Amino acid sequence: MFNLFGKPTTNQSPTNKIGSIGSGNMADFLAAGSVSVKDLIAPSYVEVDFNSLKIDDRYYRTLYVVGYPRYVSPNWLYSLITFDHPLYISMYIYPTESKNVLDDMKRKIAEMEATIESDIKAGKVVDPTVQVALDDALSLQAELAKGSERFFQFGLYVTIPADSLEELNRITKEIDSVLSSLLITSRQATLEMEEGFKSTLPIFYDKLGVWRNMDSTSLATTFPFATASLTRNEG
Repeated sequence: MFNLFGKPTTNQSPTNKIGSIGSGNMADFLAAGSVSVKDLIAPSYVEVDFNSLKIDDRYYRTLYVVGYPRYVSPNWLYSLITFDHPLYISMYIYPTESKNVLDDMKRKIAEMEATIESDIKAGKVVDPTVQVALDDALSLQAELAKGSERFFQFGLYVTIPADSLEELNRITKEIDSVLSSLLITSRQATLEMEEGFKSTLPIFYDKLGVWRNMDSTSLATTFPFATASLTRNEG
């Protein structure tokens, strides 16, 4: 780093400095001035925009999932995993303590029961969505109490690469259509494109932190057992 405003800390020339370095530190001194792996693989520039990211000549956009279907079947993400365009798909799975989940669920069940009871006393029609949510919560509570189910926090992120902004917008619309057909609700990582891109790199670096609770049975169906190989039409 250049010291533009302060006085130099030493008047030693590099040649004199080398002479004062012990043999044990010579390798470290020489390595400090050599080209590192980071220098070789680093992009020329990174441009962070409102809803996209440009690295060299490639554009990227990240979507994160905020809503899942009520029921899922094995291999239900097949159409996303086998989409005819390169995608970076990351799944983050965090185990949670069953006791904490049961405590939260007990409170939620009490709230829903109070809502239903209040509607009945007021002579109103019970909201069917509340009734369905209560039935699901009671069923899951019993499974957790028996130990036949466990709870996890699950995050699903998709980064779309493209050669141009027009292609990126087109592929984004197609991915939105695929996710909608699976009853998945997604959002663009607006103003968080850099964090979204990092979250889909294979380094387990979850910068978005958008998770939803999921039981073990549902989680098992999300594993990408779609194909034993990766294929592309152009080879």
